[in-house]
Formats: sequence, structure tokens, C-alpha cells
Amino acid sequence: MIGTGWCGGIRAETLAKSALVDALHICEIKPERLEEVRMLTNPATATMDYQNIVKNPNISVAYISTTPEGTHYPIARDCLKAGKHVLLEKPIALEFWEADDLIAISTANNLKFTIGYSQRFNPKIAYAKKSIAEGKLGKVVNVMVSRHLSRNLGKKIANRVKLSPAAMESTHDLDFVFWLLEHTKPAKIYSQGAYGYMKDLNGSYDCMWSTVTMEDGTLVVVGGGWNLPPSYPNYCGTWIEITGTEGALILDDTARDHWLNTVEGGTQYPMSTMPGEHVDHVFAGQMGPETIHFLEDCLMDRPVMVDASHARMVMETYSAADLSAEIGEPISLPLSNHAMAQLADMKAAQ
Repeated sequence: MIGTGWCGGIRAETLAKSALVDALHICEIKPERLEEVRMLTNPATATMDYQNIVKNPNISVAYISTTPEGTHYPIARDCLKAGKHVLLEKPIALEFWEADDLIAISTANNLKFTIGYSQRFNPKIAYAKKSIAEGKLGKVVNVMVSRHLSRNLGKKIANRVKLSPAAMESTHDLDFVFWLLEHTKPAKIYSQGAYGYMKDLNGSYDCMWSTVTMEDGTLVVVGGGWNLPPSYPNYCGTWIEITGTEGALILDDTARDHWLNTVEGGTQYPMSTMPGEHVDHVFAGQMGPETIHFLEDCLMDRPVMVDASHARMVMETYSAADLSAEIGEPISLPLSNHAMAQLADMKAAQ
């Protein structure tokens, strides 16, 4: 386990409790956090240098949950080159050539390589996938997803990396929607953003809304924001509508079905974070099951849940959303050379 912050800590604790794990090794650059997680997980080794994990021939599976996001590529590259299967938190990379390189290395070495899009392990999303696959909704006509985070979490993310709500939040929704609609691919995207609370922190939009037209004409609308008033720590509320020719599926994932009201804390929504959290002997959320699922993929030599090339397509889509919001025009997918040049100019200006 390389990186044991919020998400990495969840994964480390999950792995420490699994009988499938022969030995857990953890890496963290903050000494106090390394010691905290060491006490929680009783690992075989604990180090501040990830190269100690890369060079250890007894380690066959690496989970990478490091920040800032620019560390994803070099650490994942080193692990893959060392012959280790890799689960990497999103985003897959910050540059397309980095994503392509990671995919090429994993393919050439016949290694499992996946990206942490944990929403696929949300039972509601899994049910949507099953319903569509069974034809209950007929031909899907429209998918709408609205996901919004507490500004406490938005501020934490925005202070460490200059990426948009589309790249950091809507990326999860683009992933699972494209998974639901796996028979088709995105063809065009138009996106707009609105400034507010987050602008003074890192110049980011408070929210972005993107309209994606799929190759078969299906319309996808994804909204993502990170400016909700302070609430339960790392609160996330999501509303999903899927309409088809033969039915509709509405999914309320706003955590309003369980709320806690105390004199000291006011109204709170426990178990409302995106990755989930430990609740005594159970795990309430998606990241725990996702962590174990990848380990089982490696042990049983079965396909991973999130193919890395799919994550690259998601990366291309939210990059196009950023460009569309910047220039105020729809962007065709896959990105043309002209659009790639515009994207490079936009990043350089930022």
C-alpha cells in the first residue's frame, strides 16, 4: 500500500483484515501518519520510500493512493516495470502519454492494471448496470447524474491539485455511465462551469455541467460540484435518473435516509462519503469491496473491473469538458490534433 492518507488508509485497513493477504507492506511520506497506520494494520514493513516496495520481490500486488496526483504516473510506472499488479487511484495520469505508457507496460508484461473507480461497487450503480443489461429499460435514451460534495472536501482537493470538478468528481460518473452504456462511446461534449466559493482557492469552478452525446444518440448529462456548505465530514450527495424506451430508473444516493441530529453537531449524514467508511465489523461504502475485488482478480487471474483503456477514455472526456468550458464550444471525441493543441495551450496558461 503506497500512500496511506484518507483513501489509502481505508485500503490498508481493509487489506490488513483480509485472510487473502499474506503480508501487508505500507509506505507513507508523513512520519506521524505512517506510525498511525502501522499501529492500525500491523504490517510486515513500514517505509517512507516507495522504492523499498518496488524493489521487494516478495510483493506482487501494489495499491497506489498517493497525492498530489502528479505522483501517480512515476510510481505506477516503477511498480509495473517491477512486475507488480497495480490498482491506481484516479486519475490514471495527468498527461495522455503517461496513461498510454502505463497501459503499454502492463499489457506487455501481462499484468493486472486498474483504476480506482469505486462507484462501480455501489449496489445502486450495480443494479442500474444489471437492469440495463437485462433490457428492463429498453433502449436507454438519457442518463442524468448530479453529484455534489461538501466544501470541506472540495477545499481539501482543490488545495492540492489544480484540476476541475469534471476531472476530480464527474470522472467517477463518466466512468460508470460509460460502463452502463458499454455498447456505445462518447462522440461529443459541451460543458459549462460557474465560479463561486472555490475561485479564490485555486481558480476552479464551483460546479460544472457537461452534456455528452454518445455515438448511438444517447444523451448523458453530468453535473459535479464541491461547494455545499460544511456538513458531515466529506459528505457527498448524488441523484441519478436513467430513462429508456421501456422504463425509467431513479436512484437517490444522497444519504437522506439516515441522518443524525445532535445538540452539539446539528444535522449530519453519517456513512455519506464517496469511498465509504469502517463501521465496527462492516464497511459502509464502495472502497472496501473494490480493494478486495482487485486482489481476487490477481489471485484468480480474472479480468479487472475497470479496464485501464476505459479510464483513458474517461480522461479524454473530462479533458474535453475542461476545454469546452474554456472556449465555450462543443468538442468532438476522440480529441483531434487541434483540440489537443488547444488543451495544451490551456494547461500552459493555467
